Amino acid sequence: MDLHILLDWFKQYSYICIPILAFIIDTIIGDPNSKFHPVALIGRIITFYEAVFYKETDNDTKKLWYGGITVGFILLTVYIIASLLLWIGGLINEWVEYVIQVLIVYITISPRSLGAAGFEINRLLKQGLINEARERVSWIVGRDTDYLDEGEITRATVETIAENTIDGIVSPLFFFILGGPIGAILYRTANTMDSMLGYKNQKYMFFGRVAARFDDILNWIPARITFILFVISAFILRFDAKNAFHIGLRDAKKHPSPNGGYAEAPVAGALHIRLGGYNQYFNKMTFREYMGDALESLNRLHIIRCIYMMYLSTILMIVITSFVTYLCME
Repeated sequence: MDLHILLDWFKQYSYICIPILAFIIDTIIGDPNSKFHPVALIGRIITFYEAVFYKETDNDTKKLWYGGITVGFILLTVYIIASLLLWIGGLINEWVEYVIQVLIVYITISPRSLGAAGFEINRLLKQGLINEARERVSWIVGRDTDYLDEGEITRATVETIAENTIDGIVSPLFFFILGGPIGAILYRTANTMDSMLGYKNQKYMFFGRVAARFDDILNWIPARITFILFVISAFILRFDAKNAFHIGLRDAKKHPSPNGGYAEAPVAGALHIRLGGYNQYFNKMTFREYMGDALESLNRLHIIRCIYMMYLSTILMIVITSFVTYLCME
């Protein structure tokens, strides 16, 4: 094929290639751990506005209102910064603007970091390094991990990879379809707000409520899409797709989150394992309803299978995103 023809084709359809290129960059580079990472910078914006609007002496109603105002200001600030970067890129060159678009979407997805965390925990368990595995899993979960055995370490890892497939992959791509790179980065901002402000403790019970509810609303449709993607992935990988669908329908609503169960339940069904159960947070034991049936004992191999499902679901979502974007262009 003539190079000029190829370049003309790419120029015409470059927009639909953005999620594909973003995924390729994530696969090669991953998610750099740096204080200059854009998501870390978003975190600083959140911290700034929290310091401005949060007052411990405010009553609950004021905290609720100021929390909502904080969400608005954070989203507006990120929108202005991202739009300004794209505008400056466009002034320099259309391809500079395009690269910025790709990079924005790249920083909103995180399949490699999810997979890398799971592979590392699997490696430590395979080598019998249980204490190191406990420490490593503590990086990705909020529960106490000091006394977890291999089965519980596996459960914590699988639950995290499955649930984070929603907000780390499917949701950003879904909002790319709706709003392009700006839509993706605004979703990532909302999700980061939830992770920083959406706690049910004394400080954030009211101030962080809008951030938490907003994140739940944004993830509602992507969570159901993730359910479907996991069932399809289970079928392609020759896991138990029928059981993934059955358990997903039966148990998804048992999750305390309105969305998390739609990722965890089909994975539990596909892998013949049971998720949920007793978790300890700050030395306090809690119970979360079970999802799935314990047809197999939890072991490190279930982590690998869950990673396969996550990656295949990622590829499927990227194909869907590019295809829908293509249809919108025609």
